[in-house]
Amino acid sequence: MRGPARELGKTPAQIVLRWHVQHGRVAVPKSADNQRQRENLDVFSFALTRQHMAAIDALETGAPPRLDSDTYFH
Repeated sequence: MRGPARELGKTPAQIVLRWHVQHGRVAVPKSADNQRQRENLDVFSFALTRQHMAAIDALETGAPPRLDSDTYFH
C-alpha cells in the first residue's frame, strides 16, 4: 500500500478504502480522530490505476471474506 500511497500522496488507509470503492464494495471505516475521519472521506478525489488495483488484488491470501456480524454472529 505504501507504493501507491506515496505515488498518489495519500495514506495507506485511503488506498485500501479506495480499492474497496473501485471494486464496488462498501467499506465502513471507523475513527474517533478528526484528521483520520477527514482522510477517510477523501477517497473520492483520486482513483487507483489498473496497475495499482492489480497489485493489491494480487495480495489475495485465499482466506474467506469476513462475514457480516449482523447476519452471522448475533
